[in-house]
Amino acid sequence: MQLAPGQVIVDGTVGAAGHSRKILEKIQPGGKLLGLDRDRQMLVRAAKTLSGESHEPAERIEVASDAILIHSSYAELEDALKAEGIEKVDAILVDLGLSSDQLESAERGFGFKTKGDLDMRFDESQGKPISEWLHQATIAEITMTLTEFGEEPLAQKLAEKIAFVRKSTLIQSAPQLGELVEEVYRENGRKVGSSHPATRTFQALRIQANAELEHLQRFLTTVAPACLKPGGRLAVISFHSLEDRMVKNALLDREIWQESSRKPTAASPLECKMNPRARSAKLRIGIRAE
Repeated sequence: MQLAPGQVIVDGTVGAAGHSRKILEKIQPGGKLLGLDRDRQMLVRAAKTLSGESHEPAERIEVASDAILIHSSYAELEDALKAEGIEKVDAILVDLGLSSDQLESAERGFGFKTKGDLDMRFDESQGKPISEWLHQATIAEITMTLTEFGEEPLAQKLAEKIAFVRKSTLIQSAPQLGELVEEVYRENGRKVGSSHPATRTFQALRIQANAELEHLQRFLTTVAPACLKPGGRLAVISFHSLEDRMVKNALLDREIWQESSRKPTAASPLECKMNPRARSAKLRIGIRAE
């Protein structure tokens, strides 16, 4: 991202501030960091990472004069910048992966290994839990979601199983759904690979619950170009082939981006060994046209 002192940088998915902490170091003195996240709980963790102090959940947390955390989607960045009196920024980073803290959280059922309710929303004040959607959606809608967002080979079978089970039982917890997926795989004689068979289903339902692709499309086509200075850089880390295609196609528009990654940058073997979830990560960078 070619960070330098004095720059204004946006971390659009601040999470626990792993990226932001390193960014903040590189843009001092004189730089400013804005960290956005749809998840209030992650803002609190980010504030702790950056300041070493505990903070109460809030819509806006001023960690220091050079670091502001805001409860917002990266797709609403224009409004966030306007509220802060900032016109354009030097670079924007968006990491589309689910953070380890969210995945391991027991409250909202992001992961099949948790014991939480099947909610999956980043922002619990918006939308409805995915468990409600599962009980209202048609078999065709569930099949399409699992196919398009999770590339699940047994999407139709899983949708039919969900429709059958929900007639007599509420599917309300992450373990329930995880066991249902395992059962469908066994019934269809499918071998379980190195990853859990429910991985794709949970990913697809999380994307559905948070309208993630809608946010990404609006951000790529309208928001990021409007918020970056000429020559400013956009860095997007994706973990899903559909997301990567969206990023690649958006960055090919030479009226908006003067240059972009020909091929995505993948995590090194060492990074994958240290963090197995990084094996599907792809980084693409675009430079805003002058």
